[in-house]
Amino acid sequence: MTDVAARIAALRQKIEDANHRYYVLDDPTITDIEYDRLMRELEALERDHPEYVDAASPTQRVGNRPSAAFDEVQHAMPMLSLGNAFTDEEVADFVRRIEERLDRTDPVFSVEPKLDGLAISLRYEHGAFVRGATRGDGATGEDVTANLRTVKAIPLHLRGGDWPEVLEVRGEVYMPLAAFKAYNERALKDGGKVLANPRNGAAGSLRQLDPRITAQRPLAFYAYAVGVVEGMDLPASHSATLQRLRDWGFPVSAESDVVAGTAGLLGYYRRMGEKRDALPFDIDGVVYKLDDYAGQREMGFVSRAPRWAIAHKFPAQEESTELLDIEIQIGRTGAATPVARLKPVQVAGVVVTNATLHNADQIARLDVRIGDAVIVRRAGDVIPEIVRVVPEHRKPDATPWSMPAACPVCGSEIVREEGEAVWRCSGELTCAAQRKEAIRHFASRRAMDIEGLGDRYIEDLSDLGYLQSVADLYRLTLDDLLEMKRRVDERDGTTPETVKAGKVATKWADNLIEAIDRSRATTLERFLFALGIEHVGESTAKALAAWFGDLDLIRCMPWPLFKCVPDIGGEVARALGHFFDQPGNQQVIDALLERGVRVGEVRPPSAKLRPVLSFAAMLTDLEIPKVTRIRADQLAAAFANAAVLRAAPEHAFVTAGLPADSARALAAWLADEANATLLLRSGEALAELQARLPDADEAPAGPLDGKTVVLTGALSAMSRDEAGAKLEALGAKVSGSVSKKTHLVVAGEAAGSKLAKAQELGIEIWDEAALLAFLAEHGAWEQGAA
Repeated sequence: MTDVAARIAALRQKIEDANHRYYVLDDPTITDIEYDRLMRELEALERDHPEYVDAASPTQRVGNRPSAAFDEVQHAMPMLSLGNAFTDEEVADFVRRIEERLDRTDPVFSVEPKLDGLAISLRYEHGAFVRGATRGDGATGEDVTANLRTVKAIPLHLRGGDWPEVLEVRGEVYMPLAAFKAYNERALKDGGKVLANPRNGAAGSLRQLDPRITAQRPLAFYAYAVGVVEGMDLPASHSATLQRLRDWGFPVSAESDVVAGTAGLLGYYRRMGEKRDALPFDIDGVVYKLDDYAGQREMGFVSRAPRWAIAHKFPAQEESTELLDIEIQIGRTGAATPVARLKPVQVAGVVVTNATLHNADQIARLDVRIGDAVIVRRAGDVIPEIVRVVPEHRKPDATPWSMPAACPVCGSEIVREEGEAVWRCSGELTCAAQRKEAIRHFASRRAMDIEGLGDRYIEDLSDLGYLQSVADLYRLTLDDLLEMKRRVDERDGTTPETVKAGKVATKWADNLIEAIDRSRATTLERFLFALGIEHVGESTAKALAAWFGDLDLIRCMPWPLFKCVPDIGGEVARALGHFFDQPGNQQVIDALLERGVRVGEVRPPSAKLRPVLSFAAMLTDLEIPKVTRIRADQLAAAFANAAVLRAAPEHAFVTAGLPADSARALAAWLADEANATLLLRSGEALAELQARLPDADEAPAGPLDGKTVVLTGALSAMSRDEAGAKLEALGAKVSGSVSKKTHLVVAGEAAGSKLAKAQELGIEIWDEAALLAFLAEHGAWEQGAA
C-alpha cells in the first residue's frame, strides 16, 4: 500500500469511528473542529487521487446526482406489518394465545419503543452497504440507497470481521425532536419551508430526489430486526441478535429490554408511557416480540402480520373543532372516501384541517353532520379521524349526510355493493382519478399485453395530457412519445448531454409503438379482463366470452341476465351492469374499436344457456322482494312476457297464485320506474338471447365439459397458460386451487403443495405425458410437436 493509500485508509477509519461514537454510542471523543479537519484532508486526498475513491468512503455520503425517480425494490423477505393492541385485555389475549400454542407459562419477550418514523431495509454484502429501500407495501419498496448513505448513523461498512455474506437489517429512520425543532427554527429564520412533524420530516427527507437535500436533514436510525441472512447462523433469540447488530455498528435503542409474561409487557408499556414526553424521539407505542426464533417459527403468521409480535399503541390525543364540510375523494381503484374538512385545530402538535370519515356507514354510526362540533383524534398519532360528535352543540338546521349519487370527478354513478361498506365510482374507464390504474391494468401482460408500457411512462403520459383514457393509447405517435420524453427531462432537470447535442434515442419509442400495434388484435376474454370491471377477473372474463361470444351482446346486457352464467352471482352481475350502464365507459369502448382494436371472432351464445334462459328464471334473477322461484313460475305461467307483466294490476298477481304480501311487494317494486325499465330491458335481452341460441346438436359437448382442472408445476412442451387454454377449448374449467370440486390435476416438474393436496383428496392426477396424449387424441396437440 502506498503512503497516500495508507493515509486515506487511516482517515476513513478515524472518521467512521468518530461517526460510530457520536451517532451510535452517543459518546464522542473528538471535537467538531477536529472532525471537520479530518474530513477536509480526506476530501483533498481523494480529489487528487481519484483512483482511491471508494463507495464506502465517508466522503460519498453526500453529493450524488439527483435521481429522476426511485426504482422499485422487491423485498427478498416481506417487511410485514404488525397487529395492534390498544387495551391491557388485548395484550393479555396475545400472550395467552402464545402460551396455549407453545405450551409455556410467562414466555419471554423482547420489547422496544415503537418509533414514529419510516421503516427501511438495508442490504449488506460481504460487510458493505449496497442497497437501501423503503418498506412500501411490504412486498415492494423504493430504492433510496443514495439518500440512506447520507444518514451517518447507518454504517457504510460493518464493524468487526465476523459478519454474514448477505445481511438485511430492518429499522426506522427518524428525526430526533431536538434536531427537528432546530431545523424548523433555522427554516423560519431563513424564510424556508418548515416540516409538519418529525415523522413527515423523516419520510419526506428520504424521498427527496436529490440526496444533497436529504443530507441537510437531521436524520437518525435505529435497527430493530433482520431480514435475509446468508452465510452465517444468527443467535437463537431476537435480543441476542440485537446485540450482534450493536457489535456490527448499528444503533439499537437503549430502551430495548427483555421481559416475561403479560405482567412484564404491561409494566414496560407503563414505564415507556411515563418516559414518553422525555424521550429524544417521537414514539406512538411499544412493540412486543416473542424473543426466541424457534417459538416465532412455530407461531407463524396470519395474513400479513406475525402471530408472535404486536404493537401496543398509546392513546391518541384528542381535540374539539367544527366540521365545515364533507367532501368525496375518489381513489385510484374508484373507492369513494368521505373526507371531513375541519376548522383548523392543533392535535398532538400538528395543525389538522382534514380528517378521514372512513365510509358512509361510519358517518351514519357517528351521526355526524356538517356544522357539528366534533372530537378529532390522530389515530396512531398519524391519521386524523373524527371519533364522536358533541350533540349539545348541534345546530337546529343540521341534516343527515348522504353519499352523492354522482362521482365528483367524472359524473359517473357512485354505487355500493350489497353488504359492502365501500362505495365506488363506476366510471372505471373515464374517471380521471382512476385513469392511471385503469391504463396500468389495461396494458398488463394478462390483459392487452402492451410490452414496455411501464408505470413511469403511464405516469408521465397521463400527467402531461397524452392519455385521457385507455383508448388514447391507440392514437399515440412516435412524435408524441419523443415529445413526452423531452418534456419530462425538462421538468425533472435530467436532459442527457447527448440530447442537448442533438442525438435523440428513438428505439424505445419505436418498440413501444410496435407493442401497442400488436395489442390491437386480442381475444374477447382478454379485452373484457382489460376493461378493469370490478370483480371481473380472468376466469369471469373467460366465462362471459365462452357463454355469450359477442362483445356487442355483452355490453348491452342488463345485469340480471349475467346471472345465467355459472359462478356469476348478483354481486358480479351488478358490477357488470353498472359498468356498462355508464355512457363514458361505452364511449371508451367505441373509441377502442374505432381505433383498430379487434376483439376476436364473434360467436353465437352457448347452447348450454338454453335450459336457464326462461322467463321464470329471469324473474328470479331480478331479485324482486318476495318473488321466489315458485312465485316466478306462477307469474311466467300467467303472463306471456315482461311487457304484459309490467302492465298488469296488483290483483292480477293474486289471480296468478301469489299470496297477497308477495303481490303487494311485486306491485311496489314495479311502481319504481327504474325497476320497471329494468324488467322491460331484461325481457328484451332474454328474447334476443333465445333467438341467437344455436340448436343443441350444433354445439357438441367437449370431452372435459363440467370438469374442473388444476395445473401445477412446470411443463416442458408448453406454458401453463397455453395448456390451460387448450383444456378450456375442450370444455374444462381451469382453476388455480385444488378442492373437493376438482376433477383432475395436471402435475409438471417440481409440483408442490397442490399435488400433495390432490393426493390427499384422492383426485385423479396426470403427468405431462398423459396430458399431451389426451390433447393429441382430441386434436389439440400434434404428437412430436415438443
